[in-house]
Amino acid sequence: MTNILIAITAYFIDRIFGEFKFFRHPVKYIGDMITWFEENYYQDSFIRGVYLVIFIVGSIGFISLLIEEYISYFFSLLNIVTSGFIASMFISHKLLYDSVTKVLTSDYKNEALAKLLREDTKDMSENDIYRITIETYAKRLNTDFIAPIFYLIFFGLPGIITYKAIRTLDSMVGSKTQKYEQYGKAAALLDDLASYIPARITAVLIMLVSSQKDVFSFYENAKKHESPNTGHPLTAMAMALGIKLGAGKIRFGEGREEITQEDVRAALKLGRI
Repeated sequence: MTNILIAITAYFIDRIFGEFKFFRHPVKYIGDMITWFEENYYQDSFIRGVYLVIFIVGSIGFISLLIEEYISYFFSLLNIVTSGFIASMFISHKLLYDSVTKVLTSDYKNEALAKLLREDTKDMSENDIYRITIETYAKRLNTDFIAPIFYLIFFGLPGIITYKAIRTLDSMVGSKTQKYEQYGKAAALLDDLASYIPARITAVLIMLVSSQKDVFSFYENAKKHESPNTGHPLTAMAMALGIKLGAGKIRFGEGREEITQEDVRAALKLGRI
């Protein structure tokens, strides 16, 4: 019950305040640890990547257990508020919502989307901008919101902080580049495992909020995605909005291909749980 109260507190702190600017974000320290390990022990081998994962997850898990143990000595209300404040720093729902909103309101939509994706978008059409914005929002509803809340409820502060460490590992070394082809494989596999259940919960929640009759009807189409997790919230969002997402031969959803600003606004409304 305490973890649920902490999760509710963390949710409202994030929704009201978003990211705090008056101190360095804890995730940056996790990134520093990953960089330090790479600078000293990098080899493009799977085993060395396993060592990296053990070092980061073990260290962050241990530190977060110490934090939780220390806070447990506070009286009940202060424990919940303090834990909620810390946990809110590992939820990025407001930041995600605001970033997507900026794509809608900006006069330079390509640039706004580029900041959201952290990649070049200058040659994209308006339709592609809206499509990719919705795709990004659907995917990150899982990783930035539902999954952190899931791990907070079931495993407390160590759960949400360790999950964020896993996500940071994947974002930094999990990409399939030549440098990280073997070194980042363990991080990518662990991220897939950690996001497996939350991705499906996210999809079901989207289907429920959008009043779909069969809340599991996204599943068959979602399995076609190359990622074991991404296809589920993506397909659910496409079905909820009555559009097609994705590009190439495999598409998600069976609706229209033309995507408008109103579809992005509708996606934002669905995700404002």
